[in-house]
Amino acid sequence: MSDLASKECVPCRGGVPPLTGDELVTYHAQLGGGWQVVEDHHLEKTYEFDDFRQALDYTNKVGEMAEEQGHHPDIYLAWGVVKVTIWTHKIDGLTESDFVFAAKCDTLR
Repeated sequence: MSDLASKECVPCRGGVPPLTGDELVTYHAQLGGGWQVVEDHHLEKTYEFDDFRQALDYTNKVGEMAEEQGHHPDIYLAWGVVKVTIWTHKIDGLTESDFVFAAKCDTLR
C-alpha cells in the first residue's frame, strides 16, 4: 500500500488553489500504474476485469469507499471495464485528496 492509500480524504471547503506543475508530478509519481493526469484537471484510470460481475463488484467497492471518504468519483461501468475519474468539484481541479482516493482505489482491486 502506498503512503497515499493510508491517508484519509479531507473535505475541500473551496478557496484552495488546485495542484499544478511539480505538485502534480510529485503526487502522480506516488500512484500505481495506469493513472493519468488529464489536462492538469482530473485523474483517470481504466480497470479491466474478466466479466461484468467482477466489474460491478469493484464499482460497488469504490462506491462504498466514496461514501466513507466523503469524496465521490465519476464511475463508468461496462462489461469487464470500470473507468474511474476523480477531481475536486468544489475547486474544479486536483487536490491531495484526489490522489489519496486514487491510491485507495488501487487497494480495492
